[in-house]
Amino acid sequence: MCGQGWQASEDELRLSGWSRARRVVVLRRRIRNDLALVTKARGNDGHEEQLVLALGHDDVQETAQLWEYTVLATNTQYDIAAIGQLYRDRCDCENGFDELKNQWGWGGFTTQDMHRSQLSARAVALVYNWWSWYVRAVNPQARREALTSRPLLLAAVGRATHSGNQTTLYLTPMHAETGLIKSMLANVQAAIRHVKAAAEQLPDLDRWRTLLAYICHRIVGQNTLPTPPPSPTAAG
Repeated sequence: MCGQGWQASEDELRLSGWSRARRVVVLRRRIRNDLALVTKARGNDGHEEQLVLALGHDDVQETAQLWEYTVLATNTQYDIAAIGQLYRDRCDCENGFDELKNQWGWGGFTTQDMHRSQLSARAVALVYNWWSWYVRAVNPQARREALTSRPLLLAAVGRATHSGNQTTLYLTPMHAETGLIKSMLANVQAAIRHVKAAAEQLPDLDRWRTLLAYICHRIVGQNTLPTPPPSPTAAG
């Protein structure tokens, strides 16, 4: 077992063009009942049985089961029980780069002017960073991609009022999921109230740090931001 319902088996394989054999790990997880029914319903030829890739430790194959498979070709020496989570974490990291390229336009720039290209790339990275923190404040339980979070959270009409040196922003959601959006915006309101109560008189940088610490605490239960390791230059 490799966690989250995954089963695994491994062997070595050398494909045509490879200089040597590599470790290959096959992971399998049973599809949830509701997804399995949809998968069966989509069959064009009326055949409802999936071809099952039997693992070495299989005793009985249930024909009613449907599986999803992942095949990993790797050079790592991690134990087979840990390698599934290792690659799931790797996919989570790579999702950020995929989102930057395909949903935020960070896939390249037409200009050959390095200065303008760097400026555009940094602007995209800055907005992406702001939006990512905002969405985690909105929904600390899980990360949401821009493809779904932007239409959900930007479909609103805003009105700002000023009174007594204070600015109040009123948002009227235009999205069909009004109830969900209101609950999400309540999380942002709670974060702003926390900063206002804890760091209103502090410099902007400290207020920003207080906000990030609050969001991190909501996500993983941290009270403070992790301290980065010393740089090699500083250590020297």
